[in-house]
Amino acid sequence: MAARKKTDRRVEPTFAGRPRANDDGLRIDAGERVGGGGRPSGKPRKTKSSTRRDSGTGGGGRGGKGGGSGGGRGGGGRRRRLGLFGWMRRGIYWCLVVGIWGVIGIGCVVAYYAAQMPSASTWAIPDRPPNVQIVSVHGDVMANRGVTGGEAVSLDEMSPYIPEALVSIEDRRFYSHFGVDPVGLGRALVTDIVHGHAVAGGSTITQQLAKNLFLSPQRTLERKIQELMLAFWLEHKFTKDQILDMYLNRVYFGSGAYGVQAAARTYFHEDAKDVTLAQAALIAGLVKAPSRLSPLNHPKQAHQRQRVVLYAMKDAGYIDQGDIDAALKAKPDRKKKKSYWTGSENYAADAVMDRLPKLIGDVKEDVVVTTTIDAQLQHDAAGAIDDALAKDGTKDKVGQGALVAMDGTGAVRALIGGRDYAKSQYNRAVDARRQPGSSFKPFVYTAAMEMGRTPASVRNDAPIKIGKWSPTNYEGTYEGPVTLMKALTDSINTVAAQLAVEVGPKTVVQTAHRLGIESKIAPNASIALGTSEVSLLELTSAYAPFMNGGYRAQPYFISKVTTSEGKVLYDRGDPTPQKVLQPKIAAEMDAMLENVVNHGTGHNAKLKGWQMGGKTGTTQNWRDALFVGFTANLVTGVWFGNDDGSSMKHVTGGKLPATAWHQFMAAAHDGIDPSPLPYSDIPVDDGSNPAPANDGSGMPVADAGGDGYPQGGNGGQQGMARGSYDGGYDDAPVPPANVGGYEAPRREHRSSLLDVLLGR
Repeated sequence: MAARKKTDRRVEPTFAGRPRANDDGLRIDAGERVGGGGRPSGKPRKTKSSTRRDSGTGGGGRGGKGGGSGGGRGGGGRRRRLGLFGWMRRGIYWCLVVGIWGVIGIGCVVAYYAAQMPSASTWAIPDRPPNVQIVSVHGDVMANRGVTGGEAVSLDEMSPYIPEALVSIEDRRFYSHFGVDPVGLGRALVTDIVHGHAVAGGSTITQQLAKNLFLSPQRTLERKIQELMLAFWLEHKFTKDQILDMYLNRVYFGSGAYGVQAAARTYFHEDAKDVTLAQAALIAGLVKAPSRLSPLNHPKQAHQRQRVVLYAMKDAGYIDQGDIDAALKAKPDRKKKKSYWTGSENYAADAVMDRLPKLIGDVKEDVVVTTTIDAQLQHDAAGAIDDALAKDGTKDKVGQGALVAMDGTGAVRALIGGRDYAKSQYNRAVDARRQPGSSFKPFVYTAAMEMGRTPASVRNDAPIKIGKWSPTNYEGTYEGPVTLMKALTDSINTVAAQLAVEVGPKTVVQTAHRLGIESKIAPNASIALGTSEVSLLELTSAYAPFMNGGYRAQPYFISKVTTSEGKVLYDRGDPTPQKVLQPKIAAEMDAMLENVVNHGTGHNAKLKGWQMGGKTGTTQNWRDALFVGFTANLVTGVWFGNDDGSSMKHVTGGKLPATAWHQFMAAAHDGIDPSPLPYSDIPVDDGSNPAPANDGSGMPVADAGGDGYPQGGNGGQQGMARGSYDGGYDDAPVPPANVGGYEAPRREHRSSLLDVLLGR
């Protein structure tokens, strides 16, 4: 018979209320009892046919006498105590029970959240956001544009210190675990329990990659379970090196840098392949807290973390103590230029990004844009603007400056859109429209030269009234009869206004557009003084025909676009330029503009040894000051003013702009042999020739100098025949006294040129 089930207490049967006849048949012998809570004797139980004991016999143990159902103290009156082994068995039992149910519960939760995810067959690594790398004409990296801030690089294309540092500090057992590190997870759990809150992270590199690729940063049970499942999938789908490669190119390192290439450029101005041990340790340390550990904002904390990473690399066996000592002693390169992300070259980079979609459409992969920008000239241009503002900006109440330099083809070699890109990204060289003042006069004189005037033609500098407008000179004085050469050299306003009326304001507009001005210009008499707003970029490009032999120079920033693998997406090549000035006209204009620099308002810009020309410009109340000038090598425009249109302290184009222009151009021409301007060998007529007939279109007729030139895209703005002034200034607005101006009332009657000159 099987052994009786063990109990903590002996229970005696009772037969109260039963018939006595049955008592003998159901009575239990003392030998069948377990006395004192002890173990059973192991002997076979007696059957009903066994010898019965006297009912007065007591129970086992020390019970003494008693009734048949009684017993002594050993009869089960106390609980049986479990031994150590019993407690262990009970604990194991309940652990198994709880564990089994826990596994079942976790399985149900995992199954539930797994059901919320798309089918694994549809999982795919999302494309890395494309990066646009913008390089100078010589291949120097100027900037990166895009979400990541830098292009992707393979493990073979980066310093080996970088992956070693990341693995050492983020996931020591990366190459041995299966996507989840139980050891690291357990250590992190213990650390968190000890500290009472989350301190250590147990996520592996694979888990971090899964989170970065597919999940939100929320800390929820659902996200964590999905992270684990995606980590298993990544480990199954890719090799360890592929996972590490993806991680290093997508993890955020702070300051807008995603990936090690962007981080290396942001913090050290290096390519990832050139990163040193000390730099790699600093980069790896950023992953934990990119903002708090940034070497740009918190250098002390960054270098403390760097030390931790270095010793982690030592523990992992990648480096020794000597390497650590050398890395900690390494000094940063103080000769490095300013950050890529706050330098003036970003104005050019922004201009590139504005124009790129028109050339290649939407950017869908990493591309490299080769620009026309010369890195050294860009550096020199920034220095010229910065120095001028640092020296005289506060004293002269000048808040901003801009500069554009281009060659004769229109290739922009330097672009400064403001004094500090980090504080203001507004590009004053490209996007701002400001009045050019007298720097617009060369287009008036060009139109006059094309209608037969010469530098030796004479006009009377005297008070003049055109409608209700009476232009005055800057000094408030008048010189009487002067040649056009003299009038432009001294920037005499009355003569420029007379010429605009003579040739017709619409002819001036057409001439300006043909040479390169693209903004809408009001065809009124005040056009001679530059009252219509234009950008510095287009104004500078419109001076290019004076220095390149008479060809229009369409400004451009992009010469070539390729994919990161070298596939050509766009190549500008060398398009044939449009001829917009006859040699004779170009020679006459160069002679007059050269005289402006040698003997006139632009003398502060003069370059030693170089033939050059240029023109100053100053607007009413000193709101804007400009100088645009050229050599046979470069044409450059400089502007100073304030964003709110407030007045400067008597700053003219011949002062701050001409000085900054000279500083930049002197540096740009350093070491270059001087060359003359085109057509400088053509003798300039020193007498006044009769004006040629005009067909009313505003275009010059053919003469001995050539067959004229086609109109350059401005057919909608017809000129006027000489002597015909109807509509030329009758409806012209009075030059604005404030920025923006206003419309003047219409004349009560039309005035002829004779009326104007006689003051009627």
